Amino acid sequence: MRFTDFLRTTVMLSLAAASVLALVTLAGANNTGNDHVLLFALGWWLVAGALGGWLGRRPAALQPIATLLANAKTQQALPELNLSRIVLQRLWPLLALTAVAGAVAFVVPQVPAVAGGFTIIGALSWRRQASAVSAIEGRDGAQFYVERRSPWQPISLIRSPGFRSNVMELSRPNGVPITDRA
Repeated sequence: MRFTDFLRTTVMLSLAAASVLALVTLAGANNTGNDHVLLFALGWWLVAGALGGWLGRRPAALQPIATLLANAKTQQALPELNLSRIVLQRLWPLLALTAVAGAVAFVVPQVPAVAGGFTIIGALSWRRQASAVSAIEGRDGAQFYVERRSPWQPISLIRSPGFRSNVMELSRPNGVPITDRA
């Protein structure tokens, strides 16, 4: 699985988890009749959204992602592409968090409310990372893939040849693009 696709999938699944946790929080609060939980949840989700938006404001790759890219193993052939297996092996903590927090929603609706806030922070803070990695791939002429490993081992990447961008070569020294060849 390409690393950029993995990052986009992570953001989308985090948003989906936040939506599911918000729904079960509302159902659990309605079941217990506790309106204070809804006010707490709404406040926490707003704070989480602001915090995630602030953390994800930079278009550059985060340091852990830059380290992953720098430590990627070079391989000439494409790795085996098994998308669902890689997503399950790498994102099982998010799925487990959603399942456990959702399971206790009708007893303690605060738990999915708090977990939903953390998934909002994660999704919003990682929203620009796929674009940053795509820019690095275009600059370096490489593509990065998630290596299939055990779910208990840290994530690692494979670097394979890709297409290099020549945007800088087609620009004049002052940065103005060349539009005509006259």
